[in-house]
Amino acid sequence: MTASNTLSSQTRRNWWIDALLITSAVVVSLTGIYFLFLPVGGYMGGRNPWYGVTILFDRSTWDWLHTWGGVAMITIAIVHLSLHWSWVVSMARRLWRELTCHEHCINRHSRLNVLVDTVVVLSFILSAISGIYFLFSPGGQGRGAVYPQVLFSHTTWDMIHTWSAVILISAALIHFAIHWQWVVKVTNKVIRGLSSTSAAQMGERVIGSE
Repeated sequence: MTASNTLSSQTRRNWWIDALLITSAVVVSLTGIYFLFLPVGGYMGGRNPWYGVTILFDRSTWDWLHTWGGVAMITIAIVHLSLHWSWVVSMARRLWRELTCHEHCINRHSRLNVLVDTVVVLSFILSAISGIYFLFSPGGQGRGAVYPQVLFSHTTWDMIHTWSAVILISAALIHFAIHWQWVVKVTNKVIRGLSSTSAAQMGERVIGSE
């Protein structure tokens, strides 16, 4: 968060990375909700009344969006974490001192922020690992498909992926709410900066055409 009306290059870079991360997360969340309520199982005229129902896209398009949106989200999240790694290390050390030496190194707001971020990271890791399992699993999605058992069964991986994603979405919304003022302030400055740049470029074209 900056006090002036201009943004540092680092803050602007973080905003764009966060914007890409949120966009990919929204795509993955919406497609995940689609598959949660419209599962693969069932057959025409069978126990799945939603079989074959098309909502905006066909099932293969939803699957493509979920898969590659997830790949994009994992990649961007790794970049996001690497850029904030010094903050992660600093907060981890302060939290460790507080737990082991009973030092009050972290205020209540920061403690809540660390707790929410920890839930986000752990649920993201579980969701990402289980998603990678499905991405590289050679089994099909049709009836009678055989999936390899890697540590857990296919059903267990599916439960891990589903509920870790539910926890991730919930924790991410709380994280977003905690940082809402920063989001609004920086977003307004980014928009004003883009508007100023566009106006300046338009003025240069007008002057150049005279």
